[in-house]
Amino acid sequence: MKILITGSAGFIGSALAQRLLARGDEVIGLDNLNDYYDVQLKQARLDRLQAAWPAFTEVRASLEDRAALTETFARHRPQRVVNLAAQAGVRYSLQNPHAYVDANLVGFVNILEACRHHAVEHLVYASSSSVYGANTRTPFSVHDNVDHPVSLYAATKKANELMAHSYSHLFGLPVTGLRFFTVYGPWGRPDMALFQFTRNILAGQPINVFNYGQHRRDFTYIDDIVEGVVRVLDQIATPNPAWSGDAPDPATSHAPYRLYNIGSHRPVELLRYIEVLENCLGRKAIKNLLPMQPGDVPDTYADIEALEQDFGYRPTTSVEEGVARFVAWYREYYRT
Repeated sequence: MKILITGSAGFIGSALAQRLLARGDEVIGLDNLNDYYDVQLKQARLDRLQAAWPAFTEVRASLEDRAALTETFARHRPQRVVNLAAQAGVRYSLQNPHAYVDANLVGFVNILEACRHHAVEHLVYASSSSVYGANTRTPFSVHDNVDHPVSLYAATKKANELMAHSYSHLFGLPVTGLRFFTVYGPWGRPDMALFQFTRNILAGQPINVFNYGQHRRDFTYIDDIVEGVVRVLDQIATPNPAWSGDAPDPATSHAPYRLYNIGSHRPVELLRYIEVLENCLGRKAIKNLLPMQPGDVPDTYADIEALEQDFGYRPTTSVEEGVARFVAWYREYYRT
């Protein structure tokens, strides 16, 4: 297939591109390489793709650039689209809210319009576990209401789900949203805890541990995430014939619209996560224990039953395995 991946220089996007190229797909990767985090790392991910796969085409553009996006769709005619480009980060949304409106709202409607007008077979897009917000019943289920976000980032991801449904309903566009749960692994994001903890521990500097380490997170290894995305991409979203407006299921619709959690279904306490990292590094962390930050939630825990039933999705990588692989990559990449 010919597949457009937005956010192709990102952590998940570059890993997904590599997997699709390896099985013989043609991939058009769109990214603007913004400086939210280390641009050199983003470029290194792209360099790795371009060096190994002639079927990879890079497009340097932003989702907000409607003309560039329209031209990309018209020139390359992708059959399917995976939208991973977004302004990420809960804490950063407190400092720079307009970046989230531009990339996650304006950019996403541009994607929807381009898919609509260029007969895209299936749009798969990144939502987030952050949409569960003030929900406290765990595990988090896609069948639960998620109308109480606690960060603007989460609100934009919830908005993406609503926007996608409207296009699916109005224009018959098959769309599938994936709520990602704390993705980690080699080539990961420097703004994520594992990256920051590793850097500081190796430098002998303290690490900030919010909520006094009592967070629980559904840490999900990158290879498990990519496996799930590929399975979803290959199976075009369909309407739910049993859907009823009298008792509306948020995860399905009378339109070709689906929502899934994609996580490990094995939440780990943050202090245990740090302990695993310490064992891999052979060093103890200096912990700066702090209260919970605005916009954070105490726990995330994915109910992945629907993804298991519909796609046979089974995450297999333990935190011990995944963190060890990350540390091995980090030491090699940064020569430390």
